[in-house]
Amino acid sequence: MRVRDWQDILREVVDARADPAEWRAVAGDRSRGIGEDMFLAHPRVGVFQLKTYAKNPFEVRGVGAEVARRIDDDIDPFLPTDGTGRFGVRSPPTDEDEAETAAKRLATVVETHADAPTTPDAFFEDVMDAVDSPAYGPMTYEGFGRGRPDDLDALADEFEEAERLLEAEFGDLVEEADRGFQ
Repeated sequence: MRVRDWQDILREVVDARADPAEWRAVAGDRSRGIGEDMFLAHPRVGVFQLKTYAKNPFEVRGVGAEVARRIDDDIDPFLPTDGTGRFGVRSPPTDEDEAETAAKRLATVVETHADAPTTPDAFFEDVMDAVDSPAYGPMTYEGFGRGRPDDLDALADEFEEAERLLEAEFGDLVEEADRGFQ
């Protein structure tokens, strides 16, 4: 297992070229200290664990790793298949033309859903399609001081060695940032 910058993990997710709607996620506050833990998973791409924190309002730092090459029977029960929480990953547009095209598609989706009966799930999926999201799906999330989902703890236990290595790297990253304030 190789620990990498959290943005490198997200780039791998974006570049995976897998069915974007098959991604699932579990996230919440870290079990100790600042920041958040997250697992992103796709049946054909693998399972990724991230640890992040906001260094300031404009900068997020963190680490991550691929912890499994696929979702197996031991992991599957801890990943949501539906629910109220949703997430999406999107790379920024590469130029002004791409941004305009995406904005027009998004406006069309919003107008269409405003004029017709719809469901929250249908609206979400159409928005993700309009912005060409490479990864989106159901998410279990508890954060902002509300704690952690039980499934997040179960996944951390399932990947105990990865949790230990990522915690050590993450601790070094936070400690390095703290030294800058002294």
